[in-house]
Amino acid sequence: MELVFLALLVLLMILALTSGYPVAFALPGSAILTIIIAAAFGFFIEGNPGAYFAQGGPVQWLTAGVTNFRSLYWDVERDTLIAIPLFISMGIMLQRSKIAEDLLVTMAQLFGPVPGGLGISVVFVGALLAATTGIVGATVIAMGLISLPAMLRNNYSKPLATGTICASGTLGQIIPPSIVLIILADQLSSAVDQGSTMRKADYKEATGEFSMPSEFDITSASAGDMFMGAFLPGLVLVGIYMLYILISALIRPKIAPPVHYEGQFDRQFFIKVLLALVPPLTLIFVVLGSIVLGIATVNQAGAVGAVGAMIMGGYRLTAGQRNAYYPAILAVISLVIMYTCLAFFDINVKNIRSSTDVIAILLAAIGVIGLLIAVFWSAWRAFKIEDTLREVMMATAHTTSMVFIILIGAAMLTSAFRAFGGEELVRDFLAGLPGGFWIQFVVVMLVMFLLGFFLDFLEIAVVVVPIVAPILLADPSANVTAVWFGVMVGLNIQTSFLTPPFGFALFYLRGVSPPEVKTTHIYKGAVAFIVLQFCGLAVTGFYPSLVNYLPQRVYLTSENAPPPVNPRLQACLEGYLFAYYDEHGSELRSAIQKMKSVDISYLPDRPRKELSGSLDKAMATFDNVDRIRTAETEATEYAIDYRPLHRDVRQLQREIRKMEKELEEMERNFNWFSSSGNESRAKRLEEKIAHTQAEKEALSARIPEGWNDVRVGYAKLSKEEKQARFTYRRNVDEAYEGVIGLRNLLSQSESLAALEGDIAALRSAINDQPPKQAMKSIKSVEDALASVEGGSAIKSMLYKARRSLRGSSPKPEKALEWLGKGVEQHRSDVVWLSKANKQLLPALEEYEAAIRQSIGLRQQKRLTTEQAEIIASCQSEHRDVSLNF
Repeated sequence: MELVFLALLVLLMILALTSGYPVAFALPGSAILTIIIAAAFGFFIEGNPGAYFAQGGPVQWLTAGVTNFRSLYWDVERDTLIAIPLFISMGIMLQRSKIAEDLLVTMAQLFGPVPGGLGISVVFVGALLAATTGIVGATVIAMGLISLPAMLRNNYSKPLATGTICASGTLGQIIPPSIVLIILADQLSSAVDQGSTMRKADYKEATGEFSMPSEFDITSASAGDMFMGAFLPGLVLVGIYMLYILISALIRPKIAPPVHYEGQFDRQFFIKVLLALVPPLTLIFVVLGSIVLGIATVNQAGAVGAVGAMIMGGYRLTAGQRNAYYPAILAVISLVIMYTCLAFFDINVKNIRSSTDVIAILLAAIGVIGLLIAVFWSAWRAFKIEDTLREVMMATAHTTSMVFIILIGAAMLTSAFRAFGGEELVRDFLAGLPGGFWIQFVVVMLVMFLLGFFLDFLEIAVVVVPIVAPILLADPSANVTAVWFGVMVGLNIQTSFLTPPFGFALFYLRGVSPPEVKTTHIYKGAVAFIVLQFCGLAVTGFYPSLVNYLPQRVYLTSENAPPPVNPRLQACLEGYLFAYYDEHGSELRSAIQKMKSVDISYLPDRPRKELSGSLDKAMATFDNVDRIRTAETEATEYAIDYRPLHRDVRQLQREIRKMEKELEEMERNFNWFSSSGNESRAKRLEEKIAHTQAEKEALSARIPEGWNDVRVGYAKLSKEEKQARFTYRRNVDEAYEGVIGLRNLLSQSESLAALEGDIAALRSAINDQPPKQAMKSIKSVEDALASVEGGSAIKSMLYKARRSLRGSSPKPEKALEWLGKGVEQHRSDVVWLSKANKQLLPALEEYEAAIRQSIGLRQQKRLTTEQAEIIASCQSEHRDVSLNF
């Protein structure tokens, strides 16, 4: 019966949407109505309101929906959605102030003489507007009003012209900053948590271990990661559009002829191009660059974008007036002052120490006040001229409200979908598809594409993604990142603006097109660009590094970058290091041998043995690498035949576990119906239990008899490889730590020698001072020794001297005896440390520099930029980890 109510839920939602009922109320309304109907049927037919729910009851799922509502507003960790009104405001301000129009006209004049140049300029401007406005309707309408008449007037093909405008207008859905990417990041944040829980449960079921290694976990996605991940695919899509227009113009010149500019390409023209192009490009660089460089969060960058758009709108609305650029100039000067102060001074009002600090704070205050004046000046202009500010604020509030209300409604719908077992149904359907993850992924992408014919991108993102994303992300065979999945979904649902009959971009353009442009022309033109979007989707899917590389590179080079010893980096780090050993192995061996030839006979036993041991371990690095490669080759060859068997058996075991859960549920219901006297219902359940039990036994019989032996064989090889890697990692760590420890010890020789007078003065303190005062004097020297490398032995003897003075019967003689031993130890240490500092330290530092970025790389605080680029490139590829489950 759960399936009946699941079908009812979907039917009610479709009826509500197709009847024109507002989406914001259709989604939660259909969910609440279905839950109430299911509860009523369960109460009147079975006597149990929760009888027709997959688990729990109606109150639980209505409460879950309310919890989802609250999470959107009260969860402080989910502040990504704050960026939505900021970016919407930025886009609408640029569109209403006609900056986008200036850009479109100027670029058309610049590219016009090239074959297909007018169409290429539309794509170019569409990409720039996508990176500034991100509003599909505003972009399509603006380009339709300005570019379409020009393209038709210059004999452009109607399908090519309309298709170019529609497709270029939708670039705002994938080129950051994009509202779609922000929403997808928000949806994927919870999907990653659910997928991670599912993967950990699978790992526990498969291995019996309670803790899953962190390197097998799902890579999450923030809005900033989504922006960086979508940047290159967006450029690829722009390039595909331009290439298509150029090739079409070269093959069939009549459909996209060159358009010659009637004016002169003189100095005045290029100044006009710069004034139209530089401000939007600067805004794009500031907004996206601050996110990519880690200077600002997405919310902060959105605020910067909104303020920047306000200032740009202020001078555009007063174009032609003498003081048009005054607020913008004031803003630039103020920002320069603020940047200079931050770059050269430590601005801290609570830590003013000199007149220089006072001057720096005053200059910074002047910069802040100047920027505020520029912003309010620009806002006043937007408020007074054509009521632009009010229109922008109203449009922003309207669009933002629509987005948030739909998000809330979708949260309720998802809750109801799970209440009737929809999530399990989807999971079982996807798991039952042959071909593994990639067939499942293609099916999901196809379903999303088909839904785009009827639903808006927002509805697809907030309804479908929370259902399918945890299932696909949890699959360890593909082990895709959430960023890659989100960008692929974003590229896919971008087509929803172009697919008839409900493609919004088609409607927007139809509303501003002249009568000679028919709807069939628009549909025909859109089809070609839908195919091009699929090409972009295929390229991005085939080369995941297009998405994953930039977020990984920024993360690994940021201030918060993980150290090289991080477990998630080890697979790629060792791949890089092993290649480095192959190329520079002779140099490393030579450095080790050179260090071994240095005379260290005068060192005490412990440091001498530690240094010799670290050099032996450094030389053993190459043998350990050979053992890893041998173990890895054996495991890889074994996995060729083992992998398909593992996949089939794990699928059977998942189905068996599912049947076991069904049997437990049916047995509980059987006991309940038996105790309540419903014999007919109990008998039907008994027959169903027997049938399910038989199916379970049949599935168990399909598991090959030798499965356990084959599994144990692979587990043994895998364990040997893991042990070899563990041995290598421990070996290189100890090899480098021994060198660093001795180097730090030698570098402290002067500090240790400087304490000779303080230690010697303790003799008079013990003889002349009261015991308590003498103990304080000894303790102060102990503290000084604690901060010096190599002072622990001396400190231990001083501690024993101090302890001899404790209690009611202090023993000064004993204290002096221990002090004497401490003095002797200090003298001995200073002698060999001084000698080693002169003779050994230079060679030791040279050796440490030779192995620092190879054998000692794991012990560094961070990767170099070059290393981060190589590791990021490796991390960008998806790695199958399913054999560990």
